[in-house]
Amino acid sequence: MIKSMTGYGRAVQTLSGREITVELKSVNNRYLDCSVRLPRQYGYAEEALKQKVKEHISRGKVDVYVSVTAQEAEAMQISLNRPVLEGYLNALKTIADDYDLRDDVSVMAVSRLPEVFQVTKAEEDEEQFLKDLLTVADEAMANYDAMRQVEGQALENDLRARAATILALTEKVEQRSPVTLAEYRARLEKRMREVLENTQIDESRILTEAAIYADKIAVDEETVRLRSHLSQLDQMLTNGGAIGRKLDFLLQELNREANTIGSKGNDIEQARTVVEIKSELEKIREQTQNIE
Repeated sequence: MIKSMTGYGRAVQTLSGREITVELKSVNNRYLDCSVRLPRQYGYAEEALKQKVKEHISRGKVDVYVSVTAQEAEAMQISLNRPVLEGYLNALKTIADDYDLRDDVSVMAVSRLPEVFQVTKAEEDEEQFLKDLLTVADEAMANYDAMRQVEGQALENDLRARAATILALTEKVEQRSPVTLAEYRARLEKRMREVLENTQIDESRILTEAAIYADKIAVDEETVRLRSHLSQLDQMLTNGGAIGRKLDFLLQELNREANTIGSKGNDIEQARTVVEIKSELEKIREQTQNIE
C-alpha cells in the first residue's frame, strides 16, 4: 500500500509518574526533513526520536512535538550545607561572647537561616525516560501511519482511474493512426488528379508518398512504450511502499512519449487526444507530489 506524505498522529500515556504526549504532523517535501521539539531537560532524547521517524518515513517535512507533565511529586533530596551552617554558628557564638548575650540558638532558628539546607531534585533516570518516550512515540507513529494509509488508498484509486483513462486514449491514438494515413492518401490522390487532370496517375508515386508519410506519422513505438510505462505504474501501485520518486521519473517518460506522438502528423483529432493524455498526466503528477 502507498502512503500519503501528509498525516497527523497523537498519543498520550502515563508512564513512570509522567504524562507523556507525542504528536506528529507532516506535509509534502522532496526529502525527509524532521524537526523535534521537546522540553529542554529532555534534549538528549532528540536523536533517538529522529531515528524512530527515519525508520517509518522516507520523505516529507515532519514535525514532532513532545510534552511531559509530572503526575507524582518529584523526589527531592535535602542535605545539610555544613560549611554555611558552621559559618552561622561561629558568627552567632562570636556575637554572644563579644556582646555578652545569652546563647539561645535553637535548631528551628538556625534552620530558617538562608542556604542552611541544599535542596536538589533526584537524578533523572534518562534510560527509563527514553524507553517510556519511545513507547509513546510508537503509538503516535501507528496512528500517524493509519491516517497516511487512508489518504494513500484514495490517491491510489485516483491514479489507477487516470491511468485507465490514459490507456483508453492510447487505444484511440492507435485506432486513429491508420485512418489518418488513409485520409492523407485520399487527399494526395485528389490533389494529383487536380494537377494532372486527365493524365494517367502514377500509382507507384502515390504509394511512395503514402509510405513516406506513414513512416513520418507512425506512433507504434510510442504507444507500445506508453502501454509499458502504464503497466509499470500499475505494478508500482500494487507493490506499494515509498514509490513517490520512482513515479516522478516514470511520469517524465510518459510525458516524453506523449510529446513525441503530438509532434507527429498534422491530425487535429489526434492532437486533441494527445492534449487529453497530457492533461491526465499533469493531474497524476500533482497527485504524485503527495505520495511518499
